[in-house]
Order: sequence, then C-alpha cells, then structure tokens
Amino acid sequence: MGSADSLTAVRDDIGHGALSDPFAIDPFPGAPRRSGRDGTARTVPVLPAPPILERLAACAEAADLTGEPDREAVAVLRESGLLALVVPKCYGGAGADAVALNTCVEQVASVNASAAIMLFQHCAVTSRIVENGSPAQHREVLPKLADGRWLAASAWSESGAGADKKNLATRAHRAPEGDWLLDGAKSFTTSAGLADVYLVLAQTVDEAPAAASRDTGYGAAGQTFFLVPGEHPGLVPDTTMRLTGMRGSATGFVSVRECVVPDSARLGATGVAASIIARVRDSGASLGAVAVGIAQAALDAAHAHAGRRGLYAHQAVRHRLVDLATQVEAARAVVERAGRRSSAAPGMTTLHSKLAASEAAERVVADVARFLGSAGYVETHPINRFGRDARAVALMGPTNDLCKELVSLPWNR
Repeated sequence: MGSADSLTAVRDDIGHGALSDPFAIDPFPGAPRRSGRDGTARTVPVLPAPPILERLAACAEAADLTGEPDREAVAVLRESGLLALVVPKCYGGAGADAVALNTCVEQVASVNASAAIMLFQHCAVTSRIVENGSPAQHREVLPKLADGRWLAASAWSESGAGADKKNLATRAHRAPEGDWLLDGAKSFTTSAGLADVYLVLAQTVDEAPAAASRDTGYGAAGQTFFLVPGEHPGLVPDTTMRLTGMRGSATGFVSVRECVVPDSARLGATGVAASIIARVRDSGASLGAVAVGIAQAALDAAHAHAGRRGLYAHQAVRHRLVDLATQVEAARAVVERAGRRSSAAPGMTTLHSKLAASEAAERVVADVARFLGSAGYVETHPINRFGRDARAVALMGPTNDLCKELVSLPWNR
C-alpha cells in the first residue's frame, strides 16, 4: 500500500530548504531526456475535471473484477495533469497546498480508490523530492513527475520489518568508487510495475550520523532513501500479490538485487531517512482523504437507492441518511483541519485525521450495506468494493495501530 502517511504542502518555488548534494551532477546518468513541453504555458489542474472522474469511475469496476493493475487509470492520471499537483510551479506543477491535495484525492477516491492511492503515493514521493532533493534532482526529476512522463512510487515496506519500518532487511552498501549497492525486497508497494521511479528505503548502518539516533517512532537510525528508476538494472517488480481491496492499485513486491546506483540517486543526507519520515506527518495531507472519498461514495449509493425506491417519504430513512452524512462531514472536517495545519500540533492532527476518517469510512460503508439490504448483497454492487477499499486504508502506512502508537509515544517518555 505504500508507506507515506502524508504529503507536503509546497510553495510556488523551492525555497532554501533543499539539500545541496555536491555529487549530484546527474541523478540518472544515461536516462532519456525528453522535454515533454513545447514551450507554451500549460494550465495545471488542482482538482479533477468531471470527464476525468467519469473515466476513472469506468476503470474502477473492471479493475476490481480482474484484480489486475489498472493501467488505464494510470494513463488517465498521466493525461489529467493531476500528477503535477505538488510540483512547484517553476517546474511545471500546480504548487498545490495540503488542503487542495486532500480535496483532490478525496474526489478521485469517490470514484476510484485504487487510482486515488496511486495518486497519493506519487505525490508523497514528489513531496519528498521537493523537500530533500538536490538541485540536480529537482531539474531532472520534477518536470517528468509534473508532465506525466513519470509516475512515482514509494518502496518502504517489507516483510518482517513491522509497520514502523525499524528492522529493514534491505541494505545499501557503499562501493569504493562511491556508488551504492542495494540488496533486498519490498512488499506492499503501490504502483509496482507501473511506476517509473521508486523511492527505496534501505539500511545504511555504518553511515548513521549521531543526529539520526533519536527514536522517531517510525523508521530507524542509519536508513537512507534512494531514487531508483523503474527500468534500472536490478530492480524487479512483482504484481502476483492478490489483494482483497484496492485491487487496481498494482500493490505488490519490488526487489532490488545487485542494484547499483550512483550516489547522485541518494535522496537527502545519508542515514537520516527516519527524520525525513518523522517530518512527513507535519505536512497536513492525509490518507484520511482517501477514506472520506470512499465514505462519500457509499453515502451517494444510499441516496441513489432511496431515490429509486421512493424511500425519502419515510422519516426514519431520512434521519438515517442524515446520521450517515454527519459522519462523512465530520471525517471531512478533520481531514481539512489537518490540511490547514492550524492546530497546535499539526503532525498529531494528521495522524488523528487518518484514524478518524478511516474508521468512519468503515462504519458508513457497513451501515449503507445494511441499508441497501438484499440489493447490496449482489456481488457486483459497488458497496462491496467500497467496503474492501475502506478496510485497505486502515492497513496503509502508517497503519491505524501505528498511528495510535505514534500519537501516544510521547506520553511514555
């Protein structure tokens, strides 16, 4: 499912926060250099246009039935301009803040949750590059992420590492000439096999600086991020994993075996990935937005059923729908509050928003399923897909249990 728990609101320019990497002359030597632009101004949408939502909705049912990676939905995302959401305007993006991003992800999730999580993870990786990339990485990578040539994915999770990513088996060893040798395997990587670049988390124990030793609750000292192109030798995706929900999201395995990358592929300083991860939750964007979109889709299905059956005449039905709508609005409100970063502890609010929205989505979908009665007990009714997709959000990183641990961790210090 990917691992990024939120995204970063970005300004129109890069600012002075980008880390300078004296080794980063070209992050991807030998990579094709297509401009993708004709020099004319391009309008980048902040919200999905109705035709885009219609096309994504059409993809959702077919992908759910087959369980195959939804390549058509990815093609729609590439064409839509939505992949440019958090790319700064100076690199061809929209420069969207977390509120706009949450809203966009919610709207996509209301028609296609798998596409929404692929979009979310793309923006998560993009934000990490904006925050921590070298000037050369900004010039080389951000325009490709903005114009749809590149879809990004996060390869953080792996079997046996736990939800908090503290026992990584994936290792990165520095060669005498300065390159890095990556070796390991990642699991639950969204957009596996579809992405053009992966943000790989690896353990570089011998390179851990003292500043990275503090326990952040997520990740461990001595971990480093690397940007690895999808076609890079040694990186092999595997989409044989069959999920119950988010079936079109191409969530699978990614292995890096004898995968040699230059030091210019390193994102941020060596050994400080845990601190980068810790700052993610302060960004204000939330996986709760995916859950709100699913809950809204379920509520819409309930209204459609009530309209077809003439049930609005019954006060009990109307009040039941109001109760459902109140839960959706409450979840939306806390996600919006997270995006505005207006609380005293924005990071905690982001975690709470994921918890509140994902749990609300599961409740709303279950209540709507009961409301539909036998009409919803047909295999092809979308309410069943909504339920499986809503459950998936709770299992995405940080999982709901890890969210609770991250919120409560300071109490035990």
